[in-house]
Amino acid sequence: METEAPIKEVIEEIKESGGDAVKFCYQCGKCDTVCPWNKVRTFSMRKLIRQATFGLTEIENEEIWRCTTCGKCAQRCPRDVKQIQNMIALRRMATGYGVFPAAVKPVRTASAGLAGDGNPFGEERAKRAEWAKGLSVKTFEEGMEVLYFPGCYLSYDPRLKKVAAATANILNKAGVDFGILGTQENCCGESIRKTGNEELFKQLARENIKAFINNGVKKILVSSPHCYHTFKNEYPEFMVNFEVVHISQYLFQLINEGRLRISKEYGKKITYHDPCYLGRHNGIYDEPREVLKKIPGLELVELAESREDSLCCGMGGGRIWAETPKSERFANLRLEEAVGGGAEELVTACPYCITNFEDSRVVMNYDDVIQVKDITEVLQEVI
Repeated sequence: METEAPIKEVIEEIKESGGDAVKFCYQCGKCDTVCPWNKVRTFSMRKLIRQATFGLTEIENEEIWRCTTCGKCAQRCPRDVKQIQNMIALRRMATGYGVFPAAVKPVRTASAGLAGDGNPFGEERAKRAEWAKGLSVKTFEEGMEVLYFPGCYLSYDPRLKKVAAATANILNKAGVDFGILGTQENCCGESIRKTGNEELFKQLARENIKAFINNGVKKILVSSPHCYHTFKNEYPEFMVNFEVVHISQYLFQLINEGRLRISKEYGKKITYHDPCYLGRHNGIYDEPREVLKKIPGLELVELAESREDSLCCGMGGGRIWAETPKSERFANLRLEEAVGGGAEELVTACPYCITNFEDSRVVMNYDDVIQVKDITEVLQEVI
């Protein structure tokens, strides 16, 4: 049996890129038992960590790009190996050398759009606030109650613009004094950071922070759990701290304060999907459920894999831009689970999840079987 000698130069580069924790792994394999990839194909996080430990990482291989950063393995790891940070470190190496396997080459296109216009679609920055036309949405001014930051998908994607509109309508109904920054907004940078492009993340973060400070922003309301996670947990790296609230938390607060009144019934059986970056990464499980439970006539059923054990939709870690074969889509499994439980609607609170579930609904011919909605779209119908 041939013995592999550690490649010290590669090990040092992995360490410098932020992957030093690979050395803590003692190969128990608990990461592989919970990884959602093993529901659709063979995949071994344990193997990738082992290869990195010995400097044997193949940056040309698509495997280092599979991790969706869902956080399930980190929950189970007895040695705090920090699998997510390790995979990001390997991607930083690959990005530094300009190595992108075919399935993840769309990351390059997204990077160009982010660098040029502040969004991954290459859409004009001047059009970022067009979703708000006719909705009585103001430009943010210092002293306003809250800055609403819809994010890239809600600003440009035709399906997700409906979520931004529902949010604005709810805030107006509750009498919230809010505004948006429109063309001054950039992508939060979360997903591009997960693909290893640290410099572009820092550029986007600095531009957003400058806009927030210049406009006197203190409290930021977001629709995306990815924006929530980044503003709350990663922007403090730049020595700033803003109060950050996810829309599901804010809806719960508005209802409890009596500012938002539910006046209609919603006679449907629904199930709620916990987004990874809202639930596992930030512990927000109860507020969205409590909002739904306050709606008369709504029957809430839980998925088999819920809360801390929720099944990832598959779009985190920059996979939102990667090519995923139909047979390997976690979202397909999630829709089957929801339909199997008798749900008429799958409700969530993340634009990535909605995008992915809507795509799966089409490829699975579930258009008339189940609907996919954001929590704001449900609430908009009953106030």
